[in-house]
This record gives sequence, C-alpha cells and structure tokens, in this order.
Amino acid sequence: MKKLRVGVIYGGRSGEHEVSVASAASIFKHLDRSRYEPIPIRIEKDGRWTLADKAPASISAADVIEHARLESARPVRPGREAHLVAHPSEDTVLSIERPAPATSELDPGTATVTGVGLDVIFPVLHGPYGEDGTVQGLLELANVPYVGAGVLGSAVGMDKAVMKTLFMAHTLPVGPYLVVLRREWNADANGIAARVTKELRFPVFVKPANLGSSVGISKAKSEDDLRAAIELALQFDRKIVIEAAIPNAREIECSVLGNDDPQASVPGEVIPGREFYDYEAKYLDDTSRVVIPADLTDAQVREVQRLAIAAFRAVDCAGMARVDSFIDASSGKIYVNEVNTIPGFTTISMYPKMWEASGVSYSELIDRLITLALERHAEKQQLRTSVT
Repeated sequence: MKKLRVGVIYGGRSGEHEVSVASAASIFKHLDRSRYEPIPIRIEKDGRWTLADKAPASISAADVIEHARLESARPVRPGREAHLVAHPSEDTVLSIERPAPATSELDPGTATVTGVGLDVIFPVLHGPYGEDGTVQGLLELANVPYVGAGVLGSAVGMDKAVMKTLFMAHTLPVGPYLVVLRREWNADANGIAARVTKELRFPVFVKPANLGSSVGISKAKSEDDLRAAIELALQFDRKIVIEAAIPNAREIECSVLGNDDPQASVPGEVIPGREFYDYEAKYLDDTSRVVIPADLTDAQVREVQRLAIAAFRAVDCAGMARVDSFIDASSGKIYVNEVNTIPGFTTISMYPKMWEASGVSYSELIDRLITLALERHAEKQQLRTSVT
C-alpha cells in the first residue's frame, strides 16, 4: 500500500508557538511509518515557512522554551524555505534552497527549487495565524485535504466572543460575560469598570478574545486587579472577554471526534495547582493534575457529552475539538465555556488522554483524524463549481 505523505505544520506566529512544537513532536513520534511519510513544515515566530531538516523531538513545552532560550544566543542557520502553492497542484509545497552568500552583485547564484507533493496536511498550529482559519483558508485555495475544522469553524472557535454568541443562539448554557474593545476601554475605562462591578461582580476572568493556552488570562478580584488584567489582555488582542467566575467551579473537559456524526469521549477534570489553570500551570510546573474519567454521575457524564457535541456543531467544527465546561459544584449546573479546534496534542494533553481512556489509542486517534480529513475533502470535491 502506498504511504500517505503527511505534511505536519507546526510552530507559528502566536504566543503558543512552543506548545505547538511540543504537540507536533508527539505526532511525529506516533505516526505509523508503515502507513505515513511525515514531512515537517515549521513556521518560525517571524512567519517564515521552512522545511525542517528533522522533526521536533521535545514533547514538553517547558523543554521547548528552554531550548529556544539557549538557541537564541547562537547564530541562526536558516532552513530551506517552504512555500505552499496556493492553487491546486501536484506540488503542494515548493522547497527553495538559497545559495551561499554571493561574492559579487553580478553573480548572485541560483536557488534550487524542489516540489513536494502532499496527500494530506495536519496543522498543529495553536492560536492566531494557524488555528483561526487563516491557514485553513490557504489550504482550501491549495485544494489539499487537512485535519480539523474548516475556515468558519476555525475562525469562530478562535474568537471567544463570537463563539459565545453562537452558543447562546443554540440555547447552550453560558455564564455571564462582557465583550470589550480596546477603543472602548481607552474611551471609557471607568464606565467599563463600573459595568463589570455591577453586572458581573468580582471575581472575574479577563481573556484575550483570540488566543488559547491561557495566554494573557488573569483572574481579577478587585477593580485594581481588573484594570491590570485588561491592560495585559489588550497586549494580545484588540478585543477581550470578561467572564464572571462560576462559583465553586469544577473544570470539566470533553474530547469530540468526527465530521457530521461527531462522538464524545469520557470527560476529564482539571484540578489546577494554582488559583486557576493558567499557562504556567498547564506547561511549566507539575502541581496541577487531571482526573480521567472525571468523578461525575452517569447523568452528568451524558449531559457533558451532549453539550460538547452540541457546541461542536454550533460552531461548525469538523475532525476534532476539545470542549471545556464548568460545573457549579454547589448547584450542579453545567456551563459551556469554549471550544478548542486544535487542542494540545502531546501525549499528556487532555484531548488524546480522554480518547485513550475511551479506548482510542494515540496512534489510532491520528489515523482516524487523517481518515476524517480525507473523507471531508472527498465530499467537497463532489460539489459543483460552475453553473454550466
């Protein structure tokens, strides 16, 4: 059987670059080499695409960050440039190898261009410029199959404000929140602070609308905390979401897999070692723990799974998503928080661990995601593109 050539795109221009590298390392480690030929495509922090000489090996974001710190003091050797062909082509990616620096302006040398055909692409890009529909749009132009949600699902899944609007349109339970633009904050900071105090009450969580991995998120317990939290979040996005903290909240997550007939995994619970599950708690220390399956009643499990699938459909997801919810430990009410269309994919990440607890191994999960990508692409190829 012919091996499928799988382009794994990782890295990216977002604050989640290191998490993406760690996720990609796990995927490369577990891709079945008898079925797949993996091609590492790395996007640097400055946005340059390169064909990496070797796949990433560090499956811990903390290790990736430390490696980057050490490498920053050394000269950077540029890799082979990679350019996705933005139209249907046998060569999905063009690899360009530049000559050594020319000795004369009259003799600049000749670059070597090589075409690389890919059967499917697995984007493992967390955050903006990768998880938000931008890369998905480029892949649609190239007409190449890819894992995960399409342009709309990715864009909506990245924007927490639009996502909540769709959740509410589908009558999903959502906690109280406000959306604030940078322009609004600069024009009337006192008025917004007063609204938060009156309508949401403290404590609240302040988040950039378009980011993940808890980057730029703060918990505010007072107006002074709120102002500092908003200023931090606005460093990462022009739009922020301020959410009322759910009383005695338990953070419950559920993995969803599928296209038009999605299935939900057993839920898991995150028990943060810090006051909340921030970036450091997720990736840089080991004081947090997860419980899979979560200690829930059968009725609660069914409801978490139902809401996860409903949220997946509400934002037009495909392939995969991790749906995060909160349970008010006092009342038992469940609130849908957000959908992550490209969740963390290391072997210790919640998405694959919840599927493993549901009977789907990491390698099998990769197989199923690639199959779903190919099925979705084949279905789209049946659509008419002309009225004649």
